[in-house]
Amino acid sequence: MAFHHVYARRVLDKFKSFEPLGLIMVAIVAGGLFLFFQLTGEVMEGNTHAFDERILLALRNTTDLGTPLGPAWLGQAMGDITALGGHTVLSLMTIMATIFLFLSRQRAIAIFTFLSIAGGLLVSSLLKLGVARPRPDIVPHLVDVHSLSFPSGHAMLSAATYLTLGALLSRAQPYRSTRIFLLGAAIFLTLLIGISRIYLGVHFPTDVLGGWCAGATWALGCWLIARRYLSTTPIPAKVKDTQTR
Repeated sequence: MAFHHVYARRVLDKFKSFEPLGLIMVAIVAGGLFLFFQLTGEVMEGNTHAFDERILLALRNTTDLGTPLGPAWLGQAMGDITALGGHTVLSLMTIMATIFLFLSRQRAIAIFTFLSIAGGLLVSSLLKLGVARPRPDIVPHLVDVHSLSFPSGHAMLSAATYLTLGALLSRAQPYRSTRIFLLGAAIFLTLLIGISRIYLGVHFPTDVLGGWCAGATWALGCWLIARRYLSTTPIPAKVKDTQTR
């Protein structure tokens, strides 16, 4: 009985050590995991097919399903945007951000950033294999694809990568406006990349929703760990003359 009281007190002390913002973020992570697994269950049971089909068809010309809605430049732009969520671009972004953090003397965050994004890639691959959902064949694909469909790797990895980079890089910035810009840009890119996958017909909308949910939850979880266990030294807003000579 005494053991249970001691254990309960330790758990309570752990929760008390969290700041209110930290507790809110923990609740959001738990909610994100719940939503992702709920959506995964619906997808595996086939309950989302009508919803997915309706949206994919709505984005195509009714007389020619191989032609997307909108001007020709929009299709080209979507192809360019979707490349921002590819493995090559995300890998380069991760490597450059890691080097930048090392040069900024944020070595712990640099290593954590690299491992966080690499972990997101591993989780994405395992989830695809676990669900094993084939690609949509409702409309012609406008770009070549070869992997499984759920969750969208582009949506999940762009969320995991850009949101993680935005959150961790913002921790090293001295200005609030700069931090807001980094996080806002990360969210904007993540949304655009996911939308491009639906527009190009290579993913069901629920693939992208699942990818966003999983990637954002992963990034937020990484941010919580970094916030609690990693210390940062903001890059000075003004550098002394003696440091530049």
